[in-house]
Amino acid sequence: MADYKLTYFDFPGGRGEPIRIALHAAGIDFEDHRISFDEFLQARERMRFHCAPVLHIGDVEVTQSNAMLRYAGNIAGLYPGDDVQALYCDEAMDAVEDLLHHIVYTFGLEGDELKAARQKLIDGWMTIFIKGLGEILERGGDYVADNRLTVADLKVYVQTRSLRSGMLDHVPTDLVDSLAPNLVEHEERIASDPVVKAYYAGKG
Repeated sequence: MADYKLTYFDFPGGRGEPIRIALHAAGIDFEDHRISFDEFLQARERMRFHCAPVLHIGDVEVTQSNAMLRYAGNIAGLYPGDDVQALYCDEAMDAVEDLLHHIVYTFGLEGDELKAARQKLIDGWMTIFIKGLGEILERGGDYVADNRLTVADLKVYVQTRSLRSGMLDHVPTDLVDSLAPNLVEHEERIASDPVVKAYYAGKG
């Protein structure tokens, strides 16, 4: 069996955390290679597309977080076999990617510049995407797609948790609660799922 290595930042969020959970759920033993932002800046020009996460499967390097999620999700049985349900799953994952794209643009800013940029996000794209993800969940019910846990739920869960955690300065921790309370219920539901609990139990 090939050796697996996932390289991403050393925090339980962003694009890497759903992949970690999905790889664990798939029973794939992988090296969880966590790097600092400074280490990333030093290495990024050697990385395809100059971005993280990066998944190594043996000698093969793979990028694009949603591709990794689908790969691990298929192995773990966490990706829909039905084409329409897979479409719903992909819609939610791509929406989170778009939101992350806007959030990442504010990284590295400081002081009043950061505060202004985050407020602009709240007044615009962040609110649009939080509401939109809430609407997607209304269609699916308890889960994003397929009436069960999928990798889309993992991605939405990690992003909701991040937004409510206070880790993003100048973003109110009750923003999601006020805009899409069903996402809060969804976060609690996914956090208590055996797949997710098993992953975090192994991190203790």
